[in-house]
Order: sequence, then C-alpha cells, then structure tokens
Amino acid sequence: MDMDFTTITKKGMILKGVPASPGIAMGTAYLYTKEIPRVEERALSEHEIDKEIERLCRAIGKSSKELNKILSFAQQKVGEGKAKIFEAQIMVLEDQILIDSIKQRIRSERKNAEFIVSSEIGKYASLMLTARDEYMHERAHDMEDLKNRIIRNMQQEKLVSKVEGSIIIVAHNLTPADTMILSRNHVLGYATDLGGITSHAALVSRSLKIPAVVALGDVTREVETGDFIMLDGYSGTLVIHPTEQQIAEYEQKRNRMLQFEAQLVELKDLPATTRDGHSIELSANIELPEELEYVVLQGSQGVGLFRTESLLIGRDDFPSEEEQYHEYKKIVDRLYPQRVIMRTFDIGGDKIAPEMAEEANPFLGWRGIRVCLDRPDLFMNQLCAMLRASMRKNLAVMFPMVSTIEEVHRAKEFVKKAKAELRSKNVKFDNTMSFGVMIEVPAAALNAAQIAAEVDFLSIGSNDLVQYLLAVDRGNNLVCNLYQELNPAVLVTLKHVINAAHKHGKWVGICGEMAGHPLAAPLLVGLGMDELSVVPAVLPEIKKIIRSLDYKQMQKVATTALNFSSADEVELYLRKFIKKAIPDIPLDTDNS
Repeated sequence: MDMDFTTITKKGMILKGVPASPGIAMGTAYLYTKEIPRVEERALSEHEIDKEIERLCRAIGKSSKELNKILSFAQQKVGEGKAKIFEAQIMVLEDQILIDSIKQRIRSERKNAEFIVSSEIGKYASLMLTARDEYMHERAHDMEDLKNRIIRNMQQEKLVSKVEGSIIIVAHNLTPADTMILSRNHVLGYATDLGGITSHAALVSRSLKIPAVVALGDVTREVETGDFIMLDGYSGTLVIHPTEQQIAEYEQKRNRMLQFEAQLVELKDLPATTRDGHSIELSANIELPEELEYVVLQGSQGVGLFRTESLLIGRDDFPSEEEQYHEYKKIVDRLYPQRVIMRTFDIGGDKIAPEMAEEANPFLGWRGIRVCLDRPDLFMNQLCAMLRASMRKNLAVMFPMVSTIEEVHRAKEFVKKAKAELRSKNVKFDNTMSFGVMIEVPAAALNAAQIAAEVDFLSIGSNDLVQYLLAVDRGNNLVCNLYQELNPAVLVTLKHVINAAHKHGKWVGICGEMAGHPLAAPLLVGLGMDELSVVPAVLPEIKKIIRSLDYKQMQKVATTALNFSSADEVELYLRKFIKKAIPDIPLDTDNS
C-alpha cells in the first residue's frame, strides 16, 4: 500500500493519555466531530413571544423523547445502574422550576429561546467548570450536552450516529449519549482529547467492555479518519500507523493481559489475604450510587470512601435530610452486609457546592469540616440522615480535612446532638455506628495519636496529604513532576500515622490514587495499613498482589523502602521486587 507523506511522518507516533477502559484495539480511525450549535442573541417583538415559547416546548419534548430512547437502549446494554445518567438529564428537562424560569426570561427579556437556554443552563455548567476537580468537570460536560441538545432541536440539526465498518472513535470529548449511540456501530475503541476515569463515558465504555483512552490532548489534530491506529486501554497510549514491531509487541501484550485478566476473575469471591494468613480489607472508592454494581462485580469487600458531594450536582441548594436519607439507605442496603464508609460533605477547595465563598486560595481556605462546623444546619441534616440510614449496622462515617483535635471534639458534639434529636422523635438508628477522621492535613498526621484516641478509625486521604506535605499542586504542569507518592517524607508520615492508630487499638486505611497503585500495594501492607480503598477497576489486580505475597515479605519491603533517600530509588526497588516476586503482574514502563 502506498503511503502519503503525512502517514510516513506519523508512522509509529505515540500519544500518551489516561487509561479509562482496559483492552487493546487496532483498527481504522473515525474522527467524530460534533458542531457546537451557534447561538445568537435576537430581540423578540411582542407577538413573537408565544411562538418562541412553543418552539422551546417542542424542542424540550423532542429532547426528552431522544433521551428516553437512549435510556431504554442503555438499560439493555449496560443495566439500570449505569443508565441513570440519562434519567438525570431527563429529570432536568422535567424540572418545572427551571423550565418556568426560562419561559419567564423569554417573556421579560424578550430574547430568543436559544439565547435564554444557553444562558440559564450554561450558568450551571460554568459554575461546575470553575472547580478544579475532574469529577465536577465531567458533570459540567453533561449539562453542556443537555443544553446543546435542546438548542440543536430548536435549530432542527441532526448528529451522525451511523458509521460503516469496524472503527476506533476519535473525538474531542464524548458524552454518555455519544458513547451509547455510537456503540450501535461496530466500535473497537474510544480515544478522546479530554475526559477522565470518572466520566460517565468512561463508565459506559467499561460496561460495554470497549477499550478507551481519554485526556490524550491533541489526538483529534494528529489523527484523521482512515488512519490505522492502535489503542492501549491498559497503559493509556495510542499509536498512529504502528510499525510491524509495535503491532507484534502489542499483540503479545494483549494475549498476556487476557490471560492475566482470566486469572483475576477467579479471585472475585476470595479474600485479600496474604499467603501466610494476614488479612487486608480491600474496598472501593465510589463517586456515584450507580457505580455500586461495578463494585460488586469487581469483588470488593465494601466501600471505603463514598463521596457524598455527588448529591450536590446540578443543584443550587443543599439536599434535605429526607433526600439524603433515601440516597444513603439505598447504598447501604445494596452493599449489606459489607461496610460502607461515607465522607461528610467535603466542599470548598477544588470541590463545588451551593453558596460557597469566593477565595483567593480555596485549597487553604473554607473547606471540608470547617464548612460543616460553620454551618450547623447543613451538618445536622447530614448526620441525622446518615444515622437514620445506619440500621443495618454496616455504615460508618468520616470527617474530611480535619486539622485540629478541637475540630474532632466539636464534630463529636454534633453527633451527640443529632442522636438526641432522633431519640426525641423516636427514630431508630445504630447507636454504635463508627466515626472516623480523614488524615489529609500534615498537622493532623503529626497529631494522629491524639486524634486516634478520640475516634474509631483513621483514613489517610493520600491525594491531599501528598499535595500538602510536598507543597505541590498536582494539577499545575510546572511542578506536577514533584508530586511523588513514593517520596520518603510521605512514607515516613504514613508509618507515623499507622503506628499512632495502632497504639490506640484503632484501624487505619488509605484511599486516593496511592492506595490503588500496584507498585505501592506491598509497601502499604508492609507498613501496617489495615485497609486499602481503591478505584474499582484496579481492585482485582491489587487483590492478586496481596494474595501472591507473604506478610513478612511485605514488612521487609516496607523497612527497606523507608531507608531510601529519593522517590526514584523507592520506585526502582519496588518495581524490581514485584517483577521478581510476581512475574505475571504487568508492570511494563507504560503501565506503571
């Protein structure tokens, strides 16, 4: 086959992104472009207003029909849980307060419907985009998608949904609806400029077992329709016009990974116990209730971190005690008898919420437990809802961003007050429900012994603790290379916290990215960590590592690692250890 100049210059080019759904795909690229509808501001005359509102209502009705079709298709393909995102979008369309507000603005401002819809729904998306949290950015894209769907239907434009042949979809970004509609074609994989592992599109891809790589940056500039590409959903790489050697290497890797995944399936119902009988609690972090089914499928021992901020998405107020109670009860009922640990609202910093203050440095400002203690009404509603949902005795609660022992004392007083309030109403709850503290602030880590004496458990939030310990914003490209989970200072701090908790007979866990890092698993267990809470996708691999080693081996690994003077030395040591001790664990350079 003759190659043009562009093909020759790009042959073997490798792009690096974030692995969102495992698997390796090779095939023809299809560049999926979706024009953003153009919105112009237009003044209306008096007699045009009623017709404009009718046009809006027709577009909303059509959008609702489209989403209901997609919902039905999604329920068949990926199940009820994963399809709930479309229910959420339909609920927004059925929100009479929002619709009435749009209609009222059309009447009072005498502006065209597209402009008002763009402004009214767009303000929620813009608010979410101001957060520095990947999860909130994904929710902003969902709102943008809904807004654009309504506007397209007002302008009567259609999207491409049918493509010939077996293809790898390449796009700037993919909404959940895009992923579902395109899956009706023979899609081999997805590759996008934007996105993250918490996006609904990533969740849908994993459910459909279609390899996906997101956050590739400029993939839509580098790849054209018709290019032959190779997608690695394990390491997060994409190769344009791969060489014969690259194809052979990836074929070998695909076969190796398929064999490895077959082994992992056999571990689903087995405990995370070392070869010499030491047990670790291996649980999952979740953002959304619809992730529970995936958690169960992966063989989790429960939920080590449920981020309750998901209840705030798309709202301009806080959910009531009753709303929260029903959401929490559904989660604990589904996981029973396994434990669910819920974090009270961690808002502020990089998280978004109604009524938050403008701050020059939100990471060091009004966030986490500070907000809850300053807003007794908000805190009491959540504590009462959690206590009411605790009757199965498998619910525990933890407080985020604690800095001082005084904050712990005050939080405990609120717990007492919430229990008294429920007793006065003859409402039953689990009086022995465990309460813990997240260790994310260096001050709390240093004072871990005093804090451990006051609570039932400690949970180390590795993402923030590493960031604060090293004074590195991991989202800042100028310094993100200094964000080192295996930095000796981090390891010494982890050991200090573990020892402090155990001194008082309390268990200690870790959540965040470090908990799910295959290289870190033997180190964390060897340091004495009692629980690892990881993203569901990596849970089987972490379980495999734990079950393949002796606890004494891992203790020796931890002791050795604590003596190194740099993160690079620690990483090299851990890599060599795992490759020798568990040779079938895939730890190639791209995947680590």
